[in-house]
Amino acid sequence: MSELKLITGNSNHPLAEKIARYIGVELTACELRRFSDGELFVQINENIRGADVFIIQSTNPPAENILELLILIEAARRASACRITAVIPYYGYARQDRKDQPRVAITSKLIANLITTAGAQRIITMDLHASQIQGFFDIPHDHLYSTRVFKDYLDNIILDNSVIVSPDVGSIKMARAFAKAFNAGLAIVDKRRARPNHSEVLNVIGDVEDKNVIIRDDMVDTAGTLCQAAQAVSDKGALDVMALCTHPVLSGKAIERINTSVISKVIVSDSIDVEEKYLPGKFQVLSCAKLFGEAIMRISGEKSVSSLFDDLPM
Repeated sequence: MSELKLITGNSNHPLAEKIARYIGVELTACELRRFSDGELFVQINENIRGADVFIIQSTNPPAENILELLILIEAARRASACRITAVIPYYGYARQDRKDQPRVAITSKLIANLITTAGAQRIITMDLHASQIQGFFDIPHDHLYSTRVFKDYLDNIILDNSVIVSPDVGSIKMARAFAKAFNAGLAIVDKRRARPNHSEVLNVIGDVEDKNVIIRDDMVDTAGTLCQAAQAVSDKGALDVMALCTHPVLSGKAIERINTSVISKVIVSDSIDVEEKYLPGKFQVLSCAKLFGEAIMRISGEKSVSSLFDDLPM
C-alpha cells in the first residue's frame, strides 16, 4: 500500500489541518508564494515519489484557488506520485452546468477538464450543486453527502412537528432525502429567478403552519433566495425557521440579510473557510473533516466509500 500524503493550498487550510488530525498524519510541507508580478509559485518540500497523494483545495473565489489546485496537481504529477486525488470540499462554478442561454460557457465542465488535464486521477467532492456534474469527469469521482455531517446535531433538534423545506425546485431531491432521513414532512417554495442572484417567491407548496421549519439547500450565496423562502414560510404560519446550507459562500450582503431576517439559526459546514467573515451568533459551523478524513482513508485503503452512507437515504 502506498504511503498516504496530504497536501493543501491556501483556500481552506483550517479544514485541511482538521482532516490531517483525524487521519493521524502531518500535512506535507509545501511552499506557495508569489513572484513580485503576482505569479504563483508552488514547491512540494517532501519526497512524494510513489505516494498516494490527496490535495485538499476548495475552488471558491478568488479564481487563484483553482489555479493553486491545478499547479499543485501538476507539481505532484512531476514528483512521481503514485496516485493524485483532488479533494474539493466546495466545487466552485458548479452553477454553470448547462447552456441555458445563448453564447454562454459550461464552466463547470471546463473546470473538470482542467483538473483532469493537470493530472488528477480521482476526485472527491461534497454536495455538488447538480449531481450530474459527476459525469463531467472522465476519472473516478466520489461524491460525499453532508447529511452525515449534520445528522448527530439535528437528531437532538428535529421535533415531531418539523418540516424540511426546499427553497426552490432545484433543491427538492436534497430536501426530500433529508426529510426521509429524519422522518419529517416536506414542503417546497416555488420561486422564479429573473436573473442570477435575483428571485421572486410565487407560492409555498405544503403545510408549514404551526410547524418548525428547516430550510435545506446546498449553498448560501447572497442569501436572497434563503431569506425570501424563510419569510414566505413565516407568512404561512411557521413557528420557527432554521436554515441548513452546506456551503457558506456568503457573498455581498448575505450575512447582513440573514442577520435581519426571520431565520433563527443558520447551520453550515466548513467546506469554505469563513474564519475571516466573523459570523454573528445566528451562525453555527459544523466541521466536515471527519467525513472527508474517513473517505480519504477508505480510498487509500481500497475500501468502500459508499458504505459511509448505508444507513442514510440518498
